[in-house]
Amino acid sequence: MATICKRKISKGKIRYQVKVRLKGSPALSATFRRLTDAKKWAQDTESAIRHGKYFEKHEARKHALADLVERYLQDVAPRRPKGQKKTSSMLMMWSERIGAYSLADVSPALISEVREELARGTTPRGSRRSPATCNRYVAVLSHAFSIAVDEWGWVTENPVRKVKKLPEPRGRVRFLSDDERERLLAVCQESSERRIYPLVVLALSTGARQGELLRLRWGDVDFERGLAVLLETKNDERRALPITG
Repeated sequence: MATICKRKISKGKIRYQVKVRLKGSPALSATFRRLTDAKKWAQDTESAIRHGKYFEKHEARKHALADLVERYLQDVAPRRPKGQKKTSSMLMMWSERIGAYSLADVSPALISEVREELARGTTPRGSRRSPATCNRYVAVLSHAFSIAVDEWGWVTENPVRKVKKLPEPRGRVRFLSDDERERLLAVCQESSERRIYPLVVLALSTGARQGELLRLRWGDVDFERGLAVLLETKNDERRALPITG
């Protein structure tokens, strides 16, 4: 039930204080200059409380996007050491651009607007940002919002999920010819860096990423079964690759 009290303040000015009390919910109050605004707030607040939306929105307004970034970098990022520096840099970009917005006001339209600014801008090296890079910025923010939804209870939904990815070029798929492969391996064998040859052989045999191969140890390779077990992968999942040839 809402009550509106008319109050006189200094110099004869009038203010309208609204109090909303509903059973099972804490009392809420607000003050307005105009009676029409007071009545509208009372009506909207009562409706939101009855539908269970008021306190959800209220919690989201208590935290700015900058708060989200700060807590994520403090509590979550250290648990994901791979790419932590790049993640921090990307999240700080969001904080610098729209950090002052409350989480309730961070909409898909606002996120898309910042992403388009990124796409039109240039990198520190002076080149245009690729669609893939812009999508990574959005993906990092999406994960932070997911944590805020699932673990912190700061928001009830992730606005980033409504933002469509920019189309990325499929890229070029090219295979080495037999002659190219033989010449490549010959040059690797002549290299003063002893690791180059076995790394290239493994890359050709397994198709694994450079970082995955560099983290391989002898104990991860099963010669009898012809398998290389990757313990640390891009997706943090173990996988076994057949070694052919």
